[in-house]
Amino acid sequence: MSAATVPDADLARLWDRWTRQRSLDARDQLIVHYSALVKFVAGRLGIGNHPTVDAADLVSAGIFGLIDAIERFEPEQGYRFETFAAPRIRGAIYDGLRELDWVPRSVRARARQIEGAISGFENRQGRAPSEPELASALSIDVAELAEWVSSVASTAIGPLDRALDAGAEPSALDGRAPPQPSAVVEDHEVRTVMRRELRRLPEREKLVLGLYFDEGLTLAEIGEVLGVSESRVSQIRITAVMHLRARLSAGGLT
Repeated sequence: MSAATVPDADLARLWDRWTRQRSLDARDQLIVHYSALVKFVAGRLGIGNHPTVDAADLVSAGIFGLIDAIERFEPEQGYRFETFAAPRIRGAIYDGLRELDWVPRSVRARARQIEGAISGFENRQGRAPSEPELASALSIDVAELAEWVSSVASTAIGPLDRALDAGAEPSALDGRAPPQPSAVVEDHEVRTVMRRELRRLPEREKLVLGLYFDEGLTLAEIGEVLGVSESRVSQIRITAVMHLRARLSAGGLT
């Protein structure tokens, strides 16, 4: 995931110069070397082609996360830098998107309606709704539900990011600098709930999340595995995330 611009031996020397001497030249070379990681993380968010978002803005925001990761990273701890840096880069991109306030209010409202319908159905029935059942709960048809989910999928950054980080990407949380004790307890609680709730998702949603986060497949590759379109995979993924978000909200964890 990182740019192969520096041989391993030279990379180790750069880290040594930075961590021991705080050489700004070494830090700048590390930023250049790992810049491809920023592009990778930004690309994994799946919104670079959205008409209101400039992909260059995502990368620019992510660079701040990369710099923060380099300044905080301690190689002697034994973590891979990419594992340590990815959540910080992603967080910086989320922050940049929130500053842009780029999600239309109508889309936010639809996301809240879908999550509310999911939560209400699960409270009544004790299970996740199927697509026809969710559409019925929203008083729309399945085709219109697909349109709603597609609109949310194209802007699913911000309120859903914590659900993704806490439940679907637990390995990406390894290697971070230790947070405050209260944050450790909260983070552990959220991740425990998310892992439990992931097991309760419909099988296809679990499969899509597993292929996306555990196996690292792109939406297009998952579509090939399942025999459906990339846009359909995106809808399934976001529906799964909204299931998780609804359950977190019901438990007071968002």
